[in-house]
Amino acid sequence: MSSTEATPDAPKKQILLNAFDMSTVGHLSPGQWKNPTDRSGTKRTLKYWTDLAQLLERGGITALFLADTYGGYDTYEGSLDECIRRAAQWPMTDPTIPISAMAAVTKNLAFGITASTSFEPPFLLAKRFSTLDHLTNGRIGWNIVTSWKKAAFKAIGIDTPIEHDERYAQADEYLRVLYKLWESSWSPTALSPNPAEDSYIDPTQVRTIHHQGKYFQLSTRHIVDPSPQRTPFLFQAGTSTAGSQFAATHAEAIFVSAHAPSVLRPKIAAIRAQAAAQGRDPASLKFFGTFTPILGRTEAEARAKLAEAQRYASTVGGLVLFSGWTGVDISKIPIDQDITAADSTEAHKVRSMLDAFTTTSPEVPRWTPRVVAQKAAIGGLGPVAVGDPGQVADEMERWVREADLDGFNVAYVTTPGTFEDVVELLVPELRRRGLYPDSPVEQEGVTMREKVYGVGQRELREDHPGSRYKYHVYVEDGDGDGDEDKEGEGREGEKQQQQQQ
Repeated sequence: MSSTEATPDAPKKQILLNAFDMSTVGHLSPGQWKNPTDRSGTKRTLKYWTDLAQLLERGGITALFLADTYGGYDTYEGSLDECIRRAAQWPMTDPTIPISAMAAVTKNLAFGITASTSFEPPFLLAKRFSTLDHLTNGRIGWNIVTSWKKAAFKAIGIDTPIEHDERYAQADEYLRVLYKLWESSWSPTALSPNPAEDSYIDPTQVRTIHHQGKYFQLSTRHIVDPSPQRTPFLFQAGTSTAGSQFAATHAEAIFVSAHAPSVLRPKIAAIRAQAAAQGRDPASLKFFGTFTPILGRTEAEARAKLAEAQRYASTVGGLVLFSGWTGVDISKIPIDQDITAADSTEAHKVRSMLDAFTTTSPEVPRWTPRVVAQKAAIGGLGPVAVGDPGQVADEMERWVREADLDGFNVAYVTTPGTFEDVVELLVPELRRRGLYPDSPVEQEGVTMREKVYGVGQRELREDHPGSRYKYHVYVEDGDGDGDEDKEGEGREGEKQQQQQQ
């Protein structure tokens, strides 16, 4: 039995819903800025974000998941020009900046922010996410990416991106440095204001972290006191061989995308098995699939919305995204020729996306430029469900059942539009089916991790590798090289000392 199935008498497993947005005009449905009802061009204003946060809060949505990118898509026609012209995830502002404003107008909504392990030292990211976790009262998640675009690496002075598998090796060390800063540096009782002694923090309880690794070296105490979650809730996107191993080790939630459940299910099963082999509960890894609903009160109304969206869709914008993700310059392939992995001549790409979109299924028996052109401009090649609330809920249940998903990153076609329909039409239907929780009257103070795992689980689970770095558990070896076996020896030695006391 999969983790999402239940016996006939058991309550249905409730799903998790994130709203999926990006701080750009054209996210997964480029061209919709031309629709007079669309306001994606106003994302440069705080009002867009605070209005969206309040809407999602009203609907009881788990989190606002914010994608990000550090460079444009330049595979299509070998140029960045069409990416810029079609506003295909261009321009792009920083997703972290509006978080505080959104947190100020909500109490329950969590926020998942994409940030890369390739472009800044771990200490800077640790400081920023600790700050955000404080300001949101624990409602922060981090979507970990390693980055792959040549344009992004060139922007920081690196001509050639780090090789794919090595980026994940670097990211693994990056996470272990962060665990040391977030989990090991401060004792839970270090912050202990004592006016009589003119002492706000006990410095003997703030440990200096020494790390001398292959990719990172530092010697410092974490500059921010422990936040409500210490380590933010950890998302990860990527199901290549290296990405899957990284996810099985570090991720609490994994963002996945494919055109059919049959493509996702074996990938999800493999990651759960890898996690179990490392001593983690495989059910504790939560998988979120991309899902774009086009909703109406009737199917006819939904079909009319789809037709309207197709009027404004940018086919070239969709092809720009496809080419960038897969490394296939689709402009060079005949319109009805099958696309294969051999067509991907660009070394730097999203390997899991290339695999997904060269794998056929009953839903898509052939991938040709014509098929891609039909699909790419709405929903980013992920599933698009069109219908009334019951029909869309049926499709969600099918994906949960057939792919073993735990929830969805719900993408929009127009904004406003899609998210309003989700809150007003879809969420009530999911609740009627017992698939989505009712919003409690008062949930203030619940962290993002608790929203996923349940109240009380504010910090990392005990079976998560980051828990080995907790202040009263982790013992750094003499050279601070972060070797896992040496860390284990240190922990065992500390346990023996505690038993002897």
